[in-house]
Amino acid sequence: MQASWRWLGIGFWVCILISVAVVLRRIVALAHPPQSAPPQLAALDAAFASHATLTLVHIIPALAFVVLAPFVYLRRFAGAAWPERVLFFLGIVVGATAYAMSHYSVGGWVERSAVLFFNSLFLFSLFRAWHLRREAVLKLRWMTRAIAVLLGIATTRPAMGIFFATSGITHLSPGQFFGIAFWIGFSINTLIIELWLRSQEGKSQIETMAMRPSSL
Repeated sequence: MQASWRWLGIGFWVCILISVAVVLRRIVALAHPPQSAPPQLAALDAAFASHATLTLVHIIPALAFVVLAPFVYLRRFAGAAWPERVLFFLGIVVGATAYAMSHYSVGGWVERSAVLFFNSLFLFSLFRAWHLRREAVLKLRWMTRAIAVLLGIATTRPAMGIFFATSGITHLSPGQFFGIAFWIGFSINTLIIELWLRSQEGKSQIETMAMRPSSL
């Protein structure tokens, strides 16, 4: 049980780091477009630059959400309302702008379908957490689902990396594999967290975290 929880924690922090790196790289690319990027990467940078304002309105709140997400689980902040209140607000902004961003999907309707499905799941989980905010255990379960779904954007990156690395063999362009990578990445996170939450270990761990006293 402890080993399973440890690996889940490692995956959580890896997703946090990847998400932060992805957002920072995008911000830098928008401010200072690289001059010697590979053709496929340069095309992606140009695609995001075509709607730079919307991209920034989406990724900056997403960055704040990712940075604040660990506070939900830190014992020092157990019982504190502010982390979740801020996350609820940021989540709404991220979710709303994700729908708008889907209009510019690199992967066309395959990517757009993934965004629409998992973004709706993210917002549903977030609203359930808000609705159940007086039920500590249920609130934490739904907030954990929301966080896991949002961090799916980090899990898409290794999938994209594989597609980029094998493009010489598959001859697939980002427009062809981005949607597939989105479905793979978000599905992995959603499936893993759902299986864990439904396991005896997950139920026990969530209950322990939700009911522990604050150390503030």
